Amino acid sequence: MTGLRGPTGALIVVLAAFALSGVGMTDDETGFVPLFDGKTLDGWTGGKYIVEDGMLVCPEKGGGYLRTEKEYDDFILRFELKLPPGGNNGVAIRAPAAGHVAYDGMEIQIIDNTAERYAKLRPVQYHGSIYDVVPAKRGALKPVGEWNEQEILAHGRHIRVTLNGQVIVDANLDDITDPAVLKKHPGLQRAIGHIGFLGHSSRIEFRNIRIKELRTDNVPLPGYVALFNGKDLSGWKGLVLSPPKRAAITPQELAEAQKAADERMRAHWTVEDGVLLFDGKGDSLCTARDYRDFEMVVDWKIEAGGDSGIYLRGSPQVGIWDNPIGSGGLYNNKVNPSDALKVADSPIGEWNRFRITMIDDKVTVHLNGVLVVDNVTMENFWERDKPIYRTGQIELQDHKNPLWFKNIFIREIPPLPAE
Repeated sequence: MTGLRGPTGALIVVLAAFALSGVGMTDDETGFVPLFDGKTLDGWTGGKYIVEDGMLVCPEKGGGYLRTEKEYDDFILRFELKLPPGGNNGVAIRAPAAGHVAYDGMEIQIIDNTAERYAKLRPVQYHGSIYDVVPAKRGALKPVGEWNEQEILAHGRHIRVTLNGQVIVDANLDDITDPAVLKKHPGLQRAIGHIGFLGHSSRIEFRNIRIKELRTDNVPLPGYVALFNGKDLSGWKGLVLSPPKRAAITPQELAEAQKAADERMRAHWTVEDGVLLFDGKGDSLCTARDYRDFEMVVDWKIEAGGDSGIYLRGSPQVGIWDNPIGSGGLYNNKVNPSDALKVADSPIGEWNRFRITMIDDKVTVHLNGVLVVDNVTMENFWERDKPIYRTGQIELQDHKNPLWFKNIFIREIPPLPAE
């Protein structure tokens, strides 16, 4: 698989890596459930929309942001829509509950491409486009007043829009590397959020709105491998000392210490219903092998007062805790920033998702799709006079309280060729 190292530290993979077997692009309705019951707005909130003859309608003098109460990450959304002359709306995906949805989330444009008033729009503003980011192919939209069938697939970083059987957008969000676009559209990094409709005071009719969720726990995202298989502790080991202390003992001493650490690990780290559980009484859990540069995804949750962290290359840590300043910061930094830029934690007891990128000594962290650490140098906690270790194990830190982890995925980023 061909790859480039992008400015945000992500491995930019070719779109072919995101090909999905049997996902979307068919008439198969297996697994789809209604998002709109045709009678009420149950399950929706916000906006000024009405139900009329089994349709969800944005009135001419209504609209706004109507969103699902539930949040969605990976899905196929299918619906039918009918545009009037000059109609304008949009579909919000992975969007926050508030804010400028087209920028703080993502908007798939809905608009009458043939209207004279829209003749001079930019390509990224026409129907089906990821608004202001990725232009859609034109020509698939039916004449105004006719029903269109539309499908939106969001799977990891892959966004695909199909209109009346024609694929009009097929995008890998990791291919978007323009710093100005990324700054303007932080919502491109969101992994989860609401689905919604974005009315602009023109009557738009929707019907047959249904969704199929694609997330299967502990099945790797495209381009990643699973560190946790959802069944057992394969690929993990117990913690033995700190990196400098491990380096100072003999191979025989290390083997004996590792055997004892693994016994402690199995006593306190267990797997239940696809979730990695820690009972709060043992030591940190470590990957069986070391890693250099990588992008990592991990879902976690804690209870009230909970405290944990993700050690990178065996060094503390991307913080996890019940604290008003928020999780995700590089807690042990002394010279470089240590706090999260924003508080993005889910409510206590609910799942959170980290997306952690580490290249050389630089770390970037997204928490629940929000940038909380931006390319910050991670310091060597164990030996302050040295840079962070070039390679090392990844650890799930214990702080003597229960912890829950799942969906632990990694993709390694190859080093640049020697100059």
